[in-house]
Amino acid sequence: MIIIPKNIVEKTAVVILAAGKGTRLGCTDIPKVMKLLAGKPIVSYVVETLTDMGFTNEHICLVVGFKKEKVTEYFKDRVSYAHQEEQKGTAHAAYTGMKELPKHIDTILVIQGDDSAFYSPETINRFIQEHCDSHAKLSLLSIDVDNPDQLGRIIRHENGDIEVIEKEYITEEQKKIKEISTGTFCFNREWFEHMYPTMPQLRKLGEYALPTALAMARDQGVKWQVIKIENGHEWFGINTPEQLEQAEQMKKGK
Repeated sequence: MIIIPKNIVEKTAVVILAAGKGTRLGCTDIPKVMKLLAGKPIVSYVVETLTDMGFTNEHICLVVGFKKEKVTEYFKDRVSYAHQEEQKGTAHAAYTGMKELPKHIDTILVIQGDDSAFYSPETINRFIQEHCDSHAKLSLLSIDVDNPDQLGRIIRHENGDIEVIEKEYITEEQKKIKEISTGTFCFNREWFEHMYPTMPQLRKLGEYALPTALAMARDQGVKWQVIKIENGHEWFGINTPEQLEQAEQMKKGK
C-alpha cells in the first residue's frame, strides 16, 4: 500500500470536481460521477484510493452541484463537501472546494471526478511529491493516449518550452502527438487563491477554466511543470455511454 509521507499529507488536500450533470451520459436523476461503473459510482474509486493512502475526510472535498444529495447520501461523512451553486467552470469549482478546506493546507490536488477511476496510489503519490519537491506553483498531470482525436495536446518544444493547445487550435502536424492533459492539477494554495480573482473567463463559454491557470502562471513567470503518467491506462475520460462501456470492460480486465 502506498501511503503519503506524513509531512506531505498533513499539508495536502484533494478537491474532486463532482458537480456536473452528465448530459451525454443521459444522467437525469443523478450526477455524472454517480453513474455506476462495475457496480460502484465512478467517483467512488478515486475516493477509496485517496482514503487508503491516508487522506482523512476533511482532506478530501467533493465539489457537488446537480443532485448533490445523491453524492452526500452515498459518501456521508467519509468526505467533506463544497456546493457549487452555479456551473461556472472547473477553476471556479476548484476555488469553491479550496475555500472549504482547513486553513493549514498549502498544497491542493484537483481531480476530475469523471476520469480518475483508474488512478493508482503510486501515480497520485508521485505527482504530489514531485510537485512539492519542485516548489512549483502549478503542476499538470499528462499522459500518452492511443486515440487523442477529440483532445488537446501537450506540445514540448526543442528549447524546453511546453504548451497546452486546445483541440480546436492544433495543426495537422500536432495531431500526431499523443500526449494530452488529464485535467489533474496540483496547486500551491496561496498562489491559486490570490490568482483566481484575476482570472479571465473563457470568451465563448463565460466560464473559469483550470487550463487558464497554466497560462497565467506562464505570464507571471512563476514555476510550473507538466508531469507525465508512466502507465498510459490510468486515465480514462467517461463522457458517453460508449466510453462507460469501455471503462466497464477495463475494470473487468477484458
